Amino acid sequence: MKSLEIVGFKRANLGKKDAKALRLESYVPCVLYGGDEQVHFSAPAILFRELLYTPEVHIVDLNVEGTTYRAIVQDAQFHPVNEMLLHVDFLLLQDGKEVKMDVPVQYVGVSPGVLAGGKLVSKLRKLKVKALPENLPDSVKVDISDLGLGKSIKVSKVEPENYTILTNPLAPIATVAIPRALKGQMAGEK
Repeated sequence: MKSLEIVGFKRANLGKKDAKALRLESYVPCVLYGGDEQVHFSAPAILFRELLYTPEVHIVDLNVEGTTYRAIVQDAQFHPVNEMLLHVDFLLLQDGKEVKMDVPVQYVGVSPGVLAGGKLVSKLRKLKVKALPENLPDSVKVDISDLGLGKSIKVSKVEPENYTILTNPLAPIATVAIPRALKGQMAGEK
């Protein structure tokens, strides 16, 4: 799993007014959970670009005034209108303690349904997994090599390696849709 460093500064004053002042200076208020006590800090907003605006998952090395923590992003809150990053929650990674995380889906193989003219429709882009920090996958590989026209692959078909999938096993991950033109051809052949 990729690693990324974020340098932050402890927050002396907590509250709405101080958080607003931080955001005006292009800093993002953050909290680190999971340790003995919560760590409130702020970090420059520009550092979150590689972390949040990408489909990949990262382990974050938080450097808060010289103290280093290994963490993952638990939650990020954005402004509903202008999409500005408002707040980020981090979860401390501890050895021997499992964490839950949304991991992107990666398709493996070529679908015969797509080769026949169908369109691969992705229903789930990420799956919720639970694993020890060292076993967290970069992505969940989904084999679509036996996916025909009009068929779908469900979460239960995915075989996890050293992690548990928490997403509903009956939920479809991907479907091969039959385009209208192909439906017309199939009806004409009958």
